[in-house]
Amino acid sequence: MYNNLSNKRSLNKTVIYIILILWALISIFPVYWMLTFSLKTNAEIFGENVAGLPREWVWENYKRAFNTGNMPRYFINSLIVAISTIVITLAASVMATYAITRLKWKGRKRMNSFFMLGLTIPIHASIVPLYTTLAKLKLLDTLWALIIPYSAFSLAMGILVCTGFMGDIPYDLDEAAMLDGCGTWGIFFRVIVPLMRPAVATVGIYTFLQCWNELMFANVFINSDKWRTLPVGVQSLSGQYTTDWGPIGAALSIATIPTLIFYIFMSKKIQDSFVAGAVKG
Repeated sequence: MYNNLSNKRSLNKTVIYIILILWALISIFPVYWMLTFSLKTNAEIFGENVAGLPREWVWENYKRAFNTGNMPRYFINSLIVAISTIVITLAASVMATYAITRLKWKGRKRMNSFFMLGLTIPIHASIVPLYTTLAKLKLLDTLWALIIPYSAFSLAMGILVCTGFMGDIPYDLDEAAMLDGCGTWGIFFRVIVPLMRPAVATVGIYTFLQCWNELMFANVFINSDKWRTLPVGVQSLSGQYTTDWGPIGAALSIATIPTLIFYIFMSKKIQDSFVAGAVKG
């Protein structure tokens, strides 16, 4: 009986491992296809060798994407926009959450509800009023035309994540810090912020993905080539009549690799955020 039970458990583990391996292959395949696609010619992409390794590795596609497509400039612009948006969103989210969840003041619940309204507004539904406002402020065709809207639309999700996490931090820590002489800002920076690192990582990744891949605002609010971001730059590689898809694949790879690297280094913090409640308890 013991052997039968052991064999059954071993079989179950084998089945689970097979399913996980298949799921991993399915998840990795788009990245593999994009990388191989970026090193092929049009004839190979639309021929019989659609998913296989390139018969001829066309590294010239990356050179064309960098030179003809002006990818370095677009990459730097996207990086500036992403970093600025993340910093603003994280600072505003954690501070607003601290004021809503830890400080006692009239109207804090209504203010939280007001922030949560941001989750119900589609980002592209506000494109006309945003365009009008940015035009009056003379911010069109600048990176601020992207940083400000991206930060504003990321704020609601940032507060939602931080509120759920900060609400689990015991108030005893605040009281202990007050006994040690900490004021409001001392409690925030010395007690709350260090414990919020997993939540901060989660919000950071969400904000990065949202602003790094956004196309509509970047296409409407930015006109000059000097301030274009990567999604608009990749779109500009497509010709009116004929398109060389190899350089487009190379540009997509350039745009995707930072996202993968960012997630790999920050994913551990996201995992910690799911178990942090048990650890704090």
